[in-house]
Amino acid sequence: MTLLNREETARRATEARDVGNIVVFTNGCFDLLHSGHVTLLEVAAGEGDLLIVGLNSDSSVRRLKGEGRPVQPEAERAEALLEVEAVNVVTIFSEDTPLELIDSIKPDVLVKGGDYSSDEIVGADIVLSRGGEVVRVPLLEGISTTRIIKERVGKESTKRT
Repeated sequence: MTLLNREETARRATEARDVGNIVVFTNGCFDLLHSGHVTLLEVAAGEGDLLIVGLNSDSSVRRLKGEGRPVQPEAERAEALLEVEAVNVVTIFSEDTPLELIDSIKPDVLVKGGDYSSDEIVGADIVLSRGGEVVRVPLLEGISTTRIIKERVGKESTKRT
């Protein structure tokens, strides 16, 4: 379980493929690691031999999710991901999408949550053009970072001080 930069991650992926291993990639903000995330990561790991997780940087999360996000800084989010046994490598990217990262890693399998339709999955065309596979993992009902934040903020605002 290692945090690597883009070049080191691409090198690790190439080395894994060179010895016949299947490289799997997934990505996200992983702002508050929850059971839905862990399920996605476990399913993704089961699709191959090396699971690489692309983690949106703090600036990327702010652009995508708005002010007040991320709740946790990227270093803490990366550390939490590396604690999940299924995860082999975490790499942080600052773009809004992982397209450039996927292009450099060239995963054999791309895994995303079931809330994305096949045509919305960034990098699917790259993976499929190389003979790879795109896997969509069903979401756990009612589990999302946005919901968790809304529920907790709502509860906290009604507390007496």
